[in-house]
Amino acid sequence: MFPTVESVGRAMLVKRNRIRLCWLFMALLWKCCTAQISYSISEEMDKGTVVGNVAKDLNINVRDLQTRDLTVVSGYSKEYFKTNFRTGELYVAERIDREELCPKSVKCTLNLEALLKNPMGLHRIEVTVHDLNDNAPRFVEESHSINISESSPTGEHFLLPLALDSDTAGNSIKTYKLTPNEYFSLDVQGGGEHSVSAELVLLKALDREKQATVKLTLSAIDGGKPPKTGTLELNVNVLDVNDNTPSFSQGLYKARVKENALPGSLVLQLSASDLDEGDNGKLVFGFVKRAHFDPADVFLIDAETGEITVKDHLDYEAQAAYDIHVQATDKGPYPRRANAKLLVEVLDVNDNAPEIVVTSLMNPVKEDADIGSVVALVTVTDKDGGKNGNTQCKIAASTPFKLKSNYKNYYSLVVDGLIDREQCSLYDITIVATDEGSPPLSSSSVITIRVSDVNDNAPHFSETITNIYVKENSPVGVSISRVIAGDSDINENARVTYALLGDANGIPVTSVMNINSETGDIVSLQSFDYEKLKTFQFKVQATDSGVPALSSNVTVNVFILDENDNSPTILAPYSEHSSVNSESIPYSAEAGYFVAKIRAVDADSGYNALLSYHLSEPKGNNNLFRMGTSTGEIRTKRRMSDNDLKSHPLVVLVCDHGEASLSATVSIDVVVLESTADIHTPFRHVPIKEETFSDLHLYLLIAIVAVSLIFLLSLITLVAVRCHRQTDGTLGRYGAPMITTHPDGSWSYSKATQQYDVCFSSDTLKSDVVVFPAPFPPVDAELISINGGDTFTRTQTLPNSDKPKAPNSDWRYSASLRAGGVMQSSVHMEESSVMQGAQGVLVQNWPTASSAADAEGGEVSPPMGAGVDSNSWHFRYGPGGPGAPPQHLKPGEVPPEAFIIPGSPAIISIRQNQGGEDDKSDFITFGKKEEAKKKKKKKKDKKDKKDKGKDDDE
Repeated sequence: MFPTVESVGRAMLVKRNRIRLCWLFMALLWKCCTAQISYSISEEMDKGTVVGNVAKDLNINVRDLQTRDLTVVSGYSKEYFKTNFRTGELYVAERIDREELCPKSVKCTLNLEALLKNPMGLHRIEVTVHDLNDNAPRFVEESHSINISESSPTGEHFLLPLALDSDTAGNSIKTYKLTPNEYFSLDVQGGGEHSVSAELVLLKALDREKQATVKLTLSAIDGGKPPKTGTLELNVNVLDVNDNTPSFSQGLYKARVKENALPGSLVLQLSASDLDEGDNGKLVFGFVKRAHFDPADVFLIDAETGEITVKDHLDYEAQAAYDIHVQATDKGPYPRRANAKLLVEVLDVNDNAPEIVVTSLMNPVKEDADIGSVVALVTVTDKDGGKNGNTQCKIAASTPFKLKSNYKNYYSLVVDGLIDREQCSLYDITIVATDEGSPPLSSSSVITIRVSDVNDNAPHFSETITNIYVKENSPVGVSISRVIAGDSDINENARVTYALLGDANGIPVTSVMNINSETGDIVSLQSFDYEKLKTFQFKVQATDSGVPALSSNVTVNVFILDENDNSPTILAPYSEHSSVNSESIPYSAEAGYFVAKIRAVDADSGYNALLSYHLSEPKGNNNLFRMGTSTGEIRTKRRMSDNDLKSHPLVVLVCDHGEASLSATVSIDVVVLESTADIHTPFRHVPIKEETFSDLHLYLLIAIVAVSLIFLLSLITLVAVRCHRQTDGTLGRYGAPMITTHPDGSWSYSKATQQYDVCFSSDTLKSDVVVFPAPFPPVDAELISINGGDTFTRTQTLPNSDKPKAPNSDWRYSASLRAGGVMQSSVHMEESSVMQGAQGVLVQNWPTASSAADAEGGEVSPPMGAGVDSNSWHFRYGPGGPGAPPQHLKPGEVPPEAFIIPGSPAIISIRQNQGGEDDKSDFITFGKKEEAKKKKKKKKDKKDKKDKGKDDDE
């Protein structure tokens, strides 16, 4: 805010009075006289502008100004003027603003005091400041609003704000102007010495609905040259009067809403307007209740916005359309109303799922029901119409039932497959009905169908054969086992009874066993003896109670377990209880001398029949004898001495290994004779006891025959399979096994691509066999096949285009087969050349060197260059050497007995003594047999010497 002219003038007056008093006091003090000088200037003069010459006006010499110390003072806050001491001129020192110094004053003067010394002098200087039009008119506010009701009459005056102008006199405000318009004019009042004012005059009635605000510009113009102007924005606000009725945008509204619209879903928004403003223009929407229908029960309307929403669930099937009247009312003091009509159409949607109604006809269903049997009737309904009401019905899962369409939405549930109660006794059939709406709706219904049992399953055992183990001498009437048969049926069809069938070794099984018909417990009716009956077999039949009844059997094998109920029995010659058992030994008997051998048997089996022999000697024998616990042989431990008795009674205890162990004893008197001549016979006469053919012998015989048959059948099958495989291919590569005879009596065994030369050596004491591989049969050779009766059949000679291997003269080796001797070497076999010769003539591929000592020896030779470890060896029977004549065999003559093992690296030699007894030491084993025999003999000699030394020490 600017300071008022009155306040500024009052403050300046106080200051001026004070200054005047001070100068008056100084003037009285110096007794000086005063004088006044007047100057005039315009405001806003530039600094340095000369106002007047003080020295000249005061008649003071310019030279005296400095000596008299001219000083110009004022009572203002600013030093507006200064004096030049050289010239005595008074000039402007500060900007001078008349409106600031003299606000609201017509005349503006500045009073100065000029002070001189020597002599003292005080002079008054008055400077008049003239006004310039340097200020434009201005309004206190930039804009001004006037509220005028639209019902105001024309010619009404409205006072306008005044404008201010700091300038005075002719530069002040002289008039006002208003921008041209059709509603208002300006009435300017005053002038001259009075301030100028203006009023707004209404020329034309206002209409707020046409123009709510009238904008005008008021201008204030001063009297300066050129004049300056100040403006004010006038905003004429037309005040509303409720003179307009509300109106809807449409007289009839139409809306569509789906019947599944959720509560709160928007149906329609009404649009209504009122040209009035304020409460006069604010509208309130609402429903109009007509007759018995109140739209507010179904729809909601927002009174402020006019939005119509769903209040509750709609149902197209209940009402397809709604006719609603709506109303809009303003809030004026005298409300005005408008009405409109709303038609709401409810759209049908697929909101009703199909309904399934099932009527059962046959429940439960027999598991043997025929295909096509009707089980239930199914009816499907849908409240929707059109496609939404069309339905399709089906069974959800795979079942032995199906739906058969009868008419439109009527179906029959029928049997469509085999029903087995044992696999599924209860069917939960899910029927699904789906309509053709978009999206489709479906519903399901579960029908529980029970399957009744039919006796279609026989009782069944877990195993077709069951084994029962019973100890002999077990008590009678004890349950030895239980058989259980299951039946997949239920109730009476599954109630099983048991019965025994068959014989036990020719005796009805019911006399030996009994079975509980309800539980299947098997009870023995007699005690069993393992030595008489080891096993027997019978059958158990399980029968259900269905109609008709079904049954099945199980084979029961009863095995009698042995108990140790038989003592060992001493065999002859020491089994005679009345006879005296005695043996004689020479006094010179060495340690280990054989005295006697006790033999015993036990009717039991297993460990119960495993016997051990023990010698129970009375005192005085001095441990002269020892007995083999497993062999039963009694031998001397050491040589006889003079202190030993001549007669030694021995008690032999034979024990089995049963629990508890049983035993038998036999007494033997051993008599020591001085010479061996007293021992007449080494053997006693053993009375022959006629033994009957027992059941044990029969079982052993059957077992031996069965094993032999199985072995023979296996061998025949193996040979047949191999022959079949070989005949499937070409003859050259997969030919059948063949034996080729040569004129000299040698054989060649051939199988597939392998051929073995077999040569024989005849001797009255032994027969030797040498086996080694060879290629295909030679030219002019004969093929002989071995039949089941050990006869030979000649076959056609097979041509061979292979050339024999050429002899190599770099190496030669021969071994001899002497009469009564055996070739002691092992032969490793692989492919080699064969012998070739004409009919009846022996020709060798390899040269041999004979080392036979007699004319009936033989020789064995490897191929030239093969070495001792060669896998190909050839044996030629009969005398001869490199230069010996060939030996002839008669046609059809067979060499001595021999054993051929194709593919084996063994040489088998069997030696027979003249007496026909076998000597086990003559069997040839693998490896270097001569060295092995020597080592074995040395070992045995060392052991005998060691045992002999021990006996001597004892």
